[in-house]
Amino acid sequence: MALSVDSSWHRWQWRVGDGLLHSPSEATPLLSPVKGRESYSLTQQRVVFPNNSIYHQDWAEVSRRYHGNRIRTTKYTLLTFLPQNLLEQFHRWANLYFLLLVILNWIPAMEVFHREITMLPLATVLLIIMVKDGVEDFKRYRFDREINCSHIHIYERKEQSYVQKHWRDVRVGDFVQMRSNEIVPADILLLFSSDPSGLCHLETANLDGETNLKQRRVVKGFSQQGVQFEPECFHNTIVCEKPNNHLNRFKGYMEHPDQTRTGFGSESLLLRGCTIRNTELAVGIVVYAGHETKAMLNNSGPRYKRSKVERRMNTDISFCIGLLFLMCLTGAVGHSLWNGTFREHPPFDVPDAEGGFLPLALGGFYMFLTMVILLQVLIPISLYVSIELVKLGQVFFLHSDLDLYDEESDLPVQCRALNIVEDLGQIQHVFSDKTGTLTENKMVFRRCTIMGSEYSHRENAKRLEIPKELDSDSEEWAQYQCLSFPARWAQGPGPLRGQGGDQPLRRCQSARVPIQTHCRQRSAGRWENAQSPVAFSSSIEKDVTPDKNLLPKVRDAALWLETLPNAKPAEPSLSTSASIADFFLALAICNSVMVSTSTEPRQRVTMPPSTKALGTSLEKIQQLFQKLKLSSLSQSFSSTAPSDNDLGEHWGPHVPTTDSKERDDASVCSGGYSTDGGYRSSTWDQGDILASGSCDSFEEVLEDPVLGLASPDLCYEAESPDEAALVHAARAYSFTLVSRTPEQVTVRLPQGTCLTFDVLCTLGFDSVRKRMSVVVRHPLTGEIVVYTKGADSVIMDLLEDPACMNDTDVEKKVRKIRARTQKHLDLYARDGLRTLCIAKKVVSEEDFRRWASFRHEAEASLDNRDELLMETAQHLENQLTLLGATGIEDRLQEGVPDTIAALRGAGIQLWVLTGDKQETAVNIAYACRLLDQTDTVYSVNTENQETCESILDCALEEVKQFQVPRKPAHKLFGFRPPSETPRPTSGASVPQVGLVIDGKTLNAVFQGKLEKKFLELTQYCRSVLCCRSTPLQKSMIVKLVRDKLGVMTLSIGDGANDVSMIQAADVGIGISGQEGMQAVMSSDFAISRFRHLKKLLLVHGHWCYSRLARMVVYYFYKNVCYVNLLFWYQFFCGFSGSTMIDYWQMIFFNLFFTSLPPLVFGILDKDVSAETLLALPELYKSGQDSECYNLLTFWVSMMDAVYQSLICFFIPYLTYRDSDIDVFTFGTPVNTISLATILLHQAMEMKTWTVLHALVLLGSFLMYFVVSLVYNATCVTCNSPTNPYGVMEGQLSDPTFYLVCFLTPVAALLPRYFFLSLQGTYGKSLISKAQKIDKLPTDKRDLAIQSWRSKQMPAPAPVPGEAQPTHRPVPAVPQQDFGASTPKSSRPPRPTCREDREVRGGRSSGDPKQEDPCSADSSAKLSPRDHLLLGPSGLVASGACPSGQTGTSQHSRRGSHRRSQSSLTI
Repeated sequence: MALSVDSSWHRWQWRVGDGLLHSPSEATPLLSPVKGRESYSLTQQRVVFPNNSIYHQDWAEVSRRYHGNRIRTTKYTLLTFLPQNLLEQFHRWANLYFLLLVILNWIPAMEVFHREITMLPLATVLLIIMVKDGVEDFKRYRFDREINCSHIHIYERKEQSYVQKHWRDVRVGDFVQMRSNEIVPADILLLFSSDPSGLCHLETANLDGETNLKQRRVVKGFSQQGVQFEPECFHNTIVCEKPNNHLNRFKGYMEHPDQTRTGFGSESLLLRGCTIRNTELAVGIVVYAGHETKAMLNNSGPRYKRSKVERRMNTDISFCIGLLFLMCLTGAVGHSLWNGTFREHPPFDVPDAEGGFLPLALGGFYMFLTMVILLQVLIPISLYVSIELVKLGQVFFLHSDLDLYDEESDLPVQCRALNIVEDLGQIQHVFSDKTGTLTENKMVFRRCTIMGSEYSHRENAKRLEIPKELDSDSEEWAQYQCLSFPARWAQGPGPLRGQGGDQPLRRCQSARVPIQTHCRQRSAGRWENAQSPVAFSSSIEKDVTPDKNLLPKVRDAALWLETLPNAKPAEPSLSTSASIADFFLALAICNSVMVSTSTEPRQRVTMPPSTKALGTSLEKIQQLFQKLKLSSLSQSFSSTAPSDNDLGEHWGPHVPTTDSKERDDASVCSGGYSTDGGYRSSTWDQGDILASGSCDSFEEVLEDPVLGLASPDLCYEAESPDEAALVHAARAYSFTLVSRTPEQVTVRLPQGTCLTFDVLCTLGFDSVRKRMSVVVRHPLTGEIVVYTKGADSVIMDLLEDPACMNDTDVEKKVRKIRARTQKHLDLYARDGLRTLCIAKKVVSEEDFRRWASFRHEAEASLDNRDELLMETAQHLENQLTLLGATGIEDRLQEGVPDTIAALRGAGIQLWVLTGDKQETAVNIAYACRLLDQTDTVYSVNTENQETCESILDCALEEVKQFQVPRKPAHKLFGFRPPSETPRPTSGASVPQVGLVIDGKTLNAVFQGKLEKKFLELTQYCRSVLCCRSTPLQKSMIVKLVRDKLGVMTLSIGDGANDVSMIQAADVGIGISGQEGMQAVMSSDFAISRFRHLKKLLLVHGHWCYSRLARMVVYYFYKNVCYVNLLFWYQFFCGFSGSTMIDYWQMIFFNLFFTSLPPLVFGILDKDVSAETLLALPELYKSGQDSECYNLLTFWVSMMDAVYQSLICFFIPYLTYRDSDIDVFTFGTPVNTISLATILLHQAMEMKTWTVLHALVLLGSFLMYFVVSLVYNATCVTCNSPTNPYGVMEGQLSDPTFYLVCFLTPVAALLPRYFFLSLQGTYGKSLISKAQKIDKLPTDKRDLAIQSWRSKQMPAPAPVPGEAQPTHRPVPAVPQQDFGASTPKSSRPPRPTCREDREVRGGRSSGDPKQEDPCSADSSAKLSPRDHLLLGPSGLVASGACPSGQTGTSQHSRRGSHRRSQSSLTI
C-alpha cells in the first residue's frame, strides 16, 4: 500500500507500488521469513525526506504534516486568557457555588444584598488567582520567546550553504550544522562529525542532570567522509518510529537509492536540549521538531496530587453544606409558619402587580434560596486562597533552611509540588532505594577473585578506612601516583617504607611525560568551580592500592602475553597467567569509558595504533640497562620481586614457568611485592626497573617513542560509577586504558607496550540482560574474543557446561573454580560489596561472520527491533569461560543510620527496594540499622506460588505467637480504641521481626494472588527488604501498600529506575546524586542527602501539617460562629432573611478583619521547637494519627462555634431587649463582640508569640474600628432605608457598649480556656509534654529530654544463655534448583575484624570439606543457639540438616550457583 499522503509523493509511491521495497532480512532465520510488501503509513511510522534540491518537492509536502520547531509552554494567549482562566477557576466547585449565589441574588424575589456587594468576594478571589496565573504564564512566554529566537545554522537549498536562522525556523528534514558548546535545537540524526572516528560528544545535563559526556556516533556508512558534509549529495530517505517520550529508545532505518537499508538507533540521535562538547562541527538531519521532540514529550510538568488534609477538608465542607441545608430549611419552614399565623396579609407583605400574593409553599421556597444567599459565608471561599498563600510561605521557609542545604552540590531543598507540603507530616511508610540513596554511589574497587583465587586487597581496605587523613604532602603524593611507569622507576626500586611509616621516598626530580591529544578549545568558565569536572573520579574512587599477592602474578601475565605470537599454551582457558591477563584486559576494554586528560578533562584522547612489536620496549630497556651498567639493579629488583626468578628470567624471552597447579590453587602466595598499606601504594604503570641512582639517564627513557605514549594524567569519564571503578582498578595494575574510538581501543601493558584491539561490536548494558559484552580482535593472536561482564546471577547461567568437556581433569578443575568463585561472591555479598562476574569467549571467524550478518539485519529492522537485537545478543553471549569476579564497595552516606533510627522512632515503617543481590542488601541493611543484630529476619526466596503461600502461612503462624501486628490505626469518630490484643508478655524481650524477599518471590506473590498474606506478614515486621526488584515491581509494591493498607507513603530514590516508584507514592522525593536528575524531575521534593529526610519530615513536615490543619479547623470555626449570629436573628425577624449587620461590614469581616491572623498563624506558628522535634522523634506520631485535624476536632470546633455564637448574640440581645435602639445599633455590638471573640480564640491557638503575631492581631482589631468609623461617618444613604450613619460613633459614647464587649468574649471563651488549661496540666499527649519541656531553661530541657528518651529505650536484651529465635528456615518445603554450593546464612557477620573474615574466606576456598551442604561456612559460623529450625512440630535440634536438602545437594548442573530458592532462612 502506498503512503497515505498526497500524490505528490510520486517517487516514493512508485517505489512502493512496484514492490521494490522488500525487507533485506527476509531470508534470515532470526527474522520473519514471510514479510510481504512493506506498508508505510504516517499513523505508524515517520518518513523524513531531506530538504535538498532532489527531494525538495517531497519535503515540502511532508513537512507541512509535521510540527514545526516553535514551542509554546504557556497556557494562555492574549485572547484566550480571560475565558480560559475563568473556566479553569470555575472547575473548583466552591467558586461555582458562589457564582450560583451571585446569580440568585440578581433575582428580585430573592435579593438579600446589593447585587454589587454579592459579587465582591467572588470577584476578589478570582482576580487574585487570575493575576497570579497571568504573571506565571508571562514568565513562561518570555522564556519561550528566548528559546525560539536562539540562533542555529540551517542549510538553505537556494543558497547552497548554511544560513543562520532562528530555532523556530527549523523543520523536519532540514540539515542543521552545530558547533562545540552549542545546544541541539531539535531531535537530530547525526550524519557528520569533525571527529575522525565519527563521534560526537554530548552533555545531557539540561535533560537528565548528568554531567559526564555521552558519545553519539554517525550513522553507519557516513563516518568515512571528507572535511565537509554535502547535503546535496544526500539521496536517502529516513523511516523511523513515531514521536514518543522514551529518551533512550529510538529505532529506524535509512533507505539508500540502491534499495539497501542501514539501521540506526539511539546511539545516532542528538536530543533537543543537549550540548555539543569536544566536537568542532556536527551535521545532522531533523527527525523530530518542537513539541514532538523527546525532551518536550517528557516535559509534562508537575503532577497534581491532593493532600490528605485537602481530602479531609472536602469531606468537612460537605458537612457544612448539610448544615447549611438544615439552616435554610429551618428558615423556609419558619417563614411559612410565621406567615400562616396572620389572618390577614400583614402590611409588609406587598402584593404583585395584579394584586395577588404568593402561596405559602412558593414563599417558603423563595425564602430557602434567600437563606442560602444570606448564610453563604458558611462555605469558606477565602479558605482556598488562604491555603495557597500559607503553602507559599511554608515552602519559602523550607527552602531557606540552611540545614537542608548541601554545600558540596550547592543545592537547597526543592519543592516541586506546592499542594502536598503538609503530607510530609503524616508519612507512615517510607520506600527507599539503596544505591545512591542510602549509599554514596561512589564505587570503590575492593576485592577480586581470579580463577578461584581470592585477593583481599587489605592495603586498599586500610586506605579506605582513613580516606580523608592525608598529610601535608598529599597533593604531591597524588601527583606522584599519576606519573608514568618509567618516571616512578627513576626514584627507586619501589615505594620503600620510611621511618614515619607508609610514605614512599621522595622523588629526586620531577618528571612529566608529554601527552599527545587532540587539543580543542575548552569550554570557557564551565569548570571554574572546585568540583571535579569528571564524574566518578574522586580520589577515593580512582586511587586503588594493588594487592601484594596479585601484583607479581599480573607481571607474569603481562610477560605471558609476549609469547602469544610465537607459541600458544596448551590450555589457555585454565592458565593462570592467561586468565589474569584476560581478566584485566576485560576490565579495561569491556566498558564505554571515554579517556581524557586532567589538564583538559573534557578532551578525548585518541592515540594512533601502535605499530611496534611487543618486544621493542623490552629491548630498549635492556639496552638502557647495559648502557647504564646497573649491575646492582637485578639484585635490588629481585629482592622485591614476588617470585624466585632473577631479572633475566623476568625480562628474558622465556615463558614464566610458575604456572603450576599448585600456584593456581594457592590463594595466598609467599613473598610479596612491597606495597604499603597507608593511603595508596605505588600503582606501577610500567614496572620498577630503574634504580634510585638513575636520575641522570631518566630523560633517555622519556625519549622512547613507545614509552612516550604513556599518559601521566589520564582521566576516565564513565556513564556509571561501576565502570569507572573497574577501569581505575585495571590501571592500578598497569593495564591502562589510554584511548578509545568506535573502531579501536588501546591498552597499555605493564611493560609499557600498547596493544590496540579492533572493536568489532559492542553490546551495551541493559536492565533485562544485566550484562555488557564487547567483541574485539586480539592484536597478538588474531582471535575474535568476546569479553563479558555482568551480574553473577546471569553470567553463571551462561557459562560453558563442564560436563561437555572431554578431559576429566579439566572438568574437575572448572567445577572447582566455579565453586570457589561462588563462595567468594557470597563472601563479598556478606561484606556488602556489589559483585560482577567477568567472562570471555573465543569465536571463530565463520561463526562471527554469520552472527554479524544477523545483527546487521536486526539493526535495520523497524518492527520488533528490540526483540531481534536481544535474540542476537543471546546467540553470542553463551558458552562463556569464567575468568573471575570483582567486589565493589558502595559506602554509606553520612548520617544514614541516625536518620533511619529517627524515622523508626517516629513510627515510620521503612522498606528498602533495591536491585542488588540479597546478601549485599542485607549487609547494608545491618550497617544502616535497618536491621538489628537481635532481629528475627525471615528470608523468603522461591519461584513457586504454592511454595510461597506455604512459607507465608508458616511465617505468619509463628510470628503471631510473639508479635502484635503494626496495623495502621483506625479511629472511630476521631477516637482511637484500645487494642484488643495485648502484647505477649514473657521473661525476655520479644525480638523485632524483619523480612527479606527477592524479586522472584514478589512475582509469585503478585501472580499467585498472595498480596493479602504478604501484607499481613509485613504488618508484624518493622523493616522489609526487597532485593533483585525491578522498577515495575517497586511501583507495584508502593501501590499495593498505599491502596490496600490505606496509609500515607513516601518514596525516595536517585536514579531513573526509581521514577515509577516515586510517582506511585503519595509523596515522592528525589535525591540529586550522581545518577542524574531524572528522579528529581519526577519528584515532589528534591534533597541532596538522605540525612536531610530526617529534618524534612520530623521538623518541617510536623510544622506544615500542624499549622495548616489547625488553620483549616479555625476557618471552619470562624465561619460557623459568624453565620450563626445571622441565623439566631432570623428567629426574631420572622425568618424574613434580613440582617442586623451592615452588608459591607459582613463583607469586610472575612476579607480584611479576620484574614491576616490565620495567614501568620499558618506560616510562622511552631507548636514545638525544632530541637525538641529532632530529639524526640515520637512526636511525629501526632501527624500520623491526624491529631490536629480529624472528625473529632472538627465537630468539637463546630460545637464550640455554636456555643460562642449563642453567647455573642444573646448577651447583647438581653442587654438591649427593652431598649428602643434600631437594628444596626443592635448589630454593631454583636459584630464587635464576635470579632473580638474570634481574634482571641486565634490568640489562644497560637503556640508561638512574636512581635508580628501581636501586631497582626492588634492591627486587625484596630482596623475594624477605623474602617467602621470612616464608613459610618461617610455613608449617609448607602443602605436605604436603614443606613449605618453615625452608629459606631454613638456606640463608642455608650458605657454599656464597652461593658458588653468586655464581658461577652470572656463568657464565650471561658469553656475553651478551661479545656486548654486542663489539657496543659493533666494532658497525656506527647505534644503537651513536649511543649512543657520547651518552656524549661536549656540545661533543664536537656535533662528532661534525656529522661524522656531513657524511658523510651527498649528492655535490655536477654542473657546470652537464653535461646533466641533468630534463625528460622523452613525445612518442610522441597528444595528447587539447589546444587553443590554450601547453604549460606543471611545472618550478618559477627563484629569481628575484617581481616579475620578474609583469612577464613581464603582458607575455606581450598577446603574440600566445605562442599558438604550440611557443614557450616567458615566465614559465618553459627552456634547451636543461633541455628533453630522451624517445623510443623516446633523446634528441631540444632545442626540438623533441613529435609529436602541432603538429596538435592548431590546434583550438579548448570545454574547450581544459586542457593536454595525455597527457603525461609536467616
